[in-house]
Amino acid sequence: MATVEAPAPTANSKRLNIFERYLTVWVGLCMVVGLIVGKVAPALVQGLRGMEFGRGSQVNIPIAVLIWLMIIPMMIKVDFGAILSVRQRPRGLLVTLFVNWLVKPFSMALIGWIFFRHIFSAWITRPEADQYIAGVIILAAAPCTAMVFVWSYLTDGDPAYTLIQVSVNDLIMLFLFAPIVRFLVRGASSLSVPFAVLLYSVVAFIVIPLIVGVGLRAWLTRARGKQWFEQSFLPRFSPVTILALLATLVFIFAFQAENITGKYFHVLLIAIPILIQVYFNSGLTYGLMRLLRVDYSVAAPGALIGASNFFELAVATAIALFGPGSGAALATVVGVLVEVPVMLSICRVCNRTRHWFPAKPEGAGA
Repeated sequence: MATVEAPAPTANSKRLNIFERYLTVWVGLCMVVGLIVGKVAPALVQGLRGMEFGRGSQVNIPIAVLIWLMIIPMMIKVDFGAILSVRQRPRGLLVTLFVNWLVKPFSMALIGWIFFRHIFSAWITRPEADQYIAGVIILAAAPCTAMVFVWSYLTDGDPAYTLIQVSVNDLIMLFLFAPIVRFLVRGASSLSVPFAVLLYSVVAFIVIPLIVGVGLRAWLTRARGKQWFEQSFLPRFSPVTILALLATLVFIFAFQAENITGKYFHVLLIAIPILIQVYFNSGLTYGLMRLLRVDYSVAAPGALIGASNFFELAVATAIALFGPGSGAALATVVGVLVEVPVMLSICRVCNRTRHWFPAKPEGAGA
């Protein structure tokens, strides 16, 4: 954490690598490439879409492998031993957990139901509305993303506290993601959510990467030391997440090419409640942090964690439950579409309002 005498550098001075600096460009290019591939090579896309873990499982092998490559590097960064240190500054974490688990999924279910069932009812059918509601609920019930550490870096966030927040949310997600999704989807739509498939998604896309990541972290730090792990291994390994993300976007948008190009108006409609929910939750988190006088280096990443979604898990779960060509999958893909520019806009707001939070000496409680 920066001291009063030596303030942290502004976000403008950050030196990002080529993937981080032009991430929005790469994301847009991959989306376009995916759409082109989906339109000009439908046979190839159909063949790739048919590669599943077991007949009828809806878990696509290429996407699953890429999602593991995205998630495992994030899980490697998780130091569960650091969680105990949060006792010294609990307010920031408590605010984040309150918004992520008691506000975010329920507010998204309500907003989705209002927009898709009522406001947009003239343009979408009832079955489409149910699919879109399910998709946005799945998206909202999966907080945090592998990109949270980038957003925290851009806002001069406390990296250790950000790590704690991500670690605790990942642990909670193991137990709450499946029941919350099942409860809200059944309550807000007429769709049935097979709990076994949902549980399988949690095991495949949270439990396995978590075990692999924690195991690799323990093995590498024991074999080469923590300093080598943090200063040498992680920087070299981090581009894997971005590359896997970009490749995943190509696959997802190829699979969704017909949906997106045939329902481009629906894409715009889906984006509206997602944007409302994202800015609502980030604003709520940031406001509560300021009200409770939490340090800026905790408040800014907290607002971004409250706004962001673990869209890798959300997309995989929607595909597993309803298929890669479903409306639910399309809704989670729209979440991917808006994620990067929205997070960057929130970063800019946080950096411009850091004066709202009083500077504190290092070690002061939050």
